[in-house]
Parts: sequence; structure tokens; C-alpha cells
Amino acid sequence: MPENALPADPTLDEIRVALAPVIGRHAGFDGWSDAAVHAAADEVGVDRDVALLAFKGKTIDLIDAWVEGIDLELARRLPADMLNAMKIRDRITALVATRLEIMAPDRESLRRALAIMAMPQNVAKAAKIGWRSADRMWRLAGDTASDFNHYTKRLTLSAVYASTLSVFVNDDSDNFSDTRAFLDRRIENVMQFEKAKFQAKKRTEYTPSLSRFIGRLRYPAR
Repeated sequence: MPENALPADPTLDEIRVALAPVIGRHAGFDGWSDAAVHAAADEVGVDRDVALLAFKGKTIDLIDAWVEGIDLELARRLPADMLNAMKIRDRITALVATRLEIMAPDRESLRRALAIMAMPQNVAKAAKIGWRSADRMWRLAGDTASDFNHYTKRLTLSAVYASTLSVFVNDDSDNFSDTRAFLDRRIENVMQFEKAKFQAKKRTEYTPSLSRFIGRLRYPAR
């Protein structure tokens, strides 16, 4: 089945998945607007009104679907067997760098999307979208943490990714070399932070516990 092809009687979810990357291409010219949805619907062969219904008529939902499509494409380009052969630092770098490669042809669409996501009424939804992408990248990297580290890792990666995007959309260097250098520095910062957390955790394992000591005084072993 060719890219963006739809079954004979598609659901709204299937329509949304098929249209999202096409809307992303048109948004650079038409903005994240009904015009971009109409152009994508005509290209894919979907009724315009049905296409609008699939996105609830909300601009942020267009962007949400586009980002989710990037998440899916990222998983396709970097399967588990490929990532598992890398060190954790290289996995995270590859995941973020590959996301940028996917979006590179549509940088103007990305620029417009970031501006819309920064609007007060969209900040909460934008945060959820960013968290979801960070979570999926960590899961692709093989992370299975379920403790406090689960949240700190995703918060840290969300910050790295957001700051890297702000450099990426304005990067005119050859092959986005400035963005890659910036990303490498931020990943180094993350690795140093994770190393410091690990060392702090190891130190606390050997630190006497005052509460346990008092407990033993009160309830001595028999």
C-alpha cells in the first residue's frame, strides 16, 4: 500500500494519520489552517469536510497529529535492534538528530507550529505533546525506569529537545552543523547530570540512617 493510502472505508483516526504528514508539508505555505487541510485532503483523496472533522477543527490538533506522525516515523527509522547496538548517549543523540532530519524539509511548518504552541491557550497541550515525544524517545532508547528517574529523564530530554528546536529553525549552517554541535553539548550536560545523580545515589546507600538508628535504640534486636 503506497504512502498515505487509505482503506475503502477509513475511520477518522486512519484519516488523521494519513493526512497529518501531508498537512505538515502544506503548512509551510498555507499555515496551520483549513487551507492546508483542504490541500492535503485533495492530495490524499478525502472529502474536505471529513478531513476537518478528523481534526476537530482545531489548529493545535493539526500540530498534535503532525508531531505524532513524526514519532511514528522515528520508530520506523530507528528500530530497536539498531538502537540496542548503541551506547545510551548515542541512542538519545540519534533519536533527537533523526527527528530533526524528519522535520528538515518542513522547517517553515515547524517554525509556525512552535509559534502557535507558545500561545497561552495552547501551552498546556503543547507541554503534553512535548512530554509524549520525550517519553517515546526514552522508550525507544530502552528506558524502563518507573521510579522518580522516569520523570526526571523525560523532563530533561523535553528541555534539551525544545532548546534544540529553537536553534534548528534558525540554523543556516551547512547540514545544520550548528544545531548538531548545540545538541552534542546539551547531551553532554545531560550525561554529566545523570552521572552526578548516580554517584549521589550510591553515596546515600552507604550513609547511616538516623531514623533506622533511633528505631534500633527503641526496639533493640533480640
